[in-house]
Amino acid sequence: MAMVKCSKTELTARRASGSLALLALGASLLAGCGIPHVQPQLSAMKAADVGLDPANTVASAQVPLAGDWWHALGDPQLDRIMDDALAGNPTLEKALARLRLMQAGVDIQRAALLPTVGVDASESYQRLSENYIYPSPLAGSWRWLGSVQANLSWTIDFAGKQKALIDTQRDQALASALDVAAARVTLSGSIAQAYINLARAEQQAEIARRFVASRQQSLGIAGTRKRTGLASDFEIRSSETLLAEAKQAQVRAIGARETMVHALAALAGRGADYYPTIGKTSVDLDHALPVPNALPVDLLGRRADILAARARLDSADGVRRYARAQFFPSVNISAFAGLQAIGLGNLVDAGSRNYGAGPAIHLPIFEGGRLTAEYKGSVAFIDNEIASYNGLVVRAVQEAADALSGIATNAADAAQQRAIVNGLSQTVHLDQVRERSGLGARLDVLDAGDRLLQADQRRTDIAADGAVQRVQLLVAIGGSFDPNIDYVKTAEAKAAGKPTP
Repeated sequence: MAMVKCSKTELTARRASGSLALLALGASLLAGCGIPHVQPQLSAMKAADVGLDPANTVASAQVPLAGDWWHALGDPQLDRIMDDALAGNPTLEKALARLRLMQAGVDIQRAALLPTVGVDASESYQRLSENYIYPSPLAGSWRWLGSVQANLSWTIDFAGKQKALIDTQRDQALASALDVAAARVTLSGSIAQAYINLARAEQQAEIARRFVASRQQSLGIAGTRKRTGLASDFEIRSSETLLAEAKQAQVRAIGARETMVHALAALAGRGADYYPTIGKTSVDLDHALPVPNALPVDLLGRRADILAARARLDSADGVRRYARAQFFPSVNISAFAGLQAIGLGNLVDAGSRNYGAGPAIHLPIFEGGRLTAEYKGSVAFIDNEIASYNGLVVRAVQEAADALSGIATNAADAAQQRAIVNGLSQTVHLDQVRERSGLGARLDVLDAGDRLLQADQRRTDIAADGAVQRVQLLVAIGGSFDPNIDYVKTAEAKAAGKPTP
């Protein structure tokens, strides 16, 4: 049988390592007893908790899931503005910058798991003490003292502290990537609503122009009647007032259009140079954006902001795991190797070598209750994130439900307004027939036409409100967010200028 001989130094090192391992084991058992038994008091809501179950919702397959939904509005100009905004909106760029910051944080925490190696070198000319360790003739003389040393340090993630920090940072990065997706949904919704209001202002300006023309005719007839003695100054003043009101409505509609142009330029991340590029809209407000007629069963999984809140909840649990690991020992391995010598020529001599290695352990014994307080705080932080998540879930369901109710109410309102418009159109036609047959007056036709224009104004507002509410519903159920996309990898690819997966 072969015999393995160990030097005295090796035996001493092995005994030290064994003692350290026993000490670490005993310390771990002792530390485990000191962790407070505190659990989160809240629980995250599930879909069934807010009534999202197949019994009263529609299947997700019946609802358009993702894609650039604004194309359904059928306006190439809107598509161009949307592309410009999604490429250069400051709010979106800020969200992307935060994502890059969180991704860098993941790399920083991951690097802490690896050994660190550094080299230090120094050379100094100094007088050696006569009352220290230096013998004669070195004592009291001036000499060069040199040192070149490589150092290695490696912290063993014995209790999973660093792993918990990495998981926490990774969840934060995921939440930031989902924030980018949520910002895109919000931005696209804001642009679509502003564009619909731009179309509303254009149509209202056209109706107001027709109002002005009609009331100018009324004023001309009133002037003729006044000259023939069939009307008084009162009728003239009334006609002038009605004309002024029509012109006022026209001015307001034109101003509203300019305001929407400014808003669209700002959303696109552009300034005054962008205003002239926005021309007449071609949106059909009455037939825009098909939407579901009930809450989708997968609502919570289609909202990027809710998934981001869930990722932050997971990150909070990582903070708790890190606080728990703080009770356990820290184990570190260090080593060094280099040269030390007195005198420039001696630094490269073989006898100037020095090296060593060894483990170290740190066990928290008394921290004044700090570790316990930090652990309790981390559990309370989880409850805080759960409360935020639950509040967002409730608000998301309310937003979608409100939009659905608003669409239903708007549809009923629009149906009644169409009936009013149709009835007034027939009245105008009959008055025109009466005028041509000599049984009616021109003023009767103009008065009926004014009532029709007023009804048309109201119909335009109802149609625009309905289109806005449909946009709000699409945003409330997730917009163009696709939960099947890896948004972290997509953002990384875009930042590197590579094709997105």
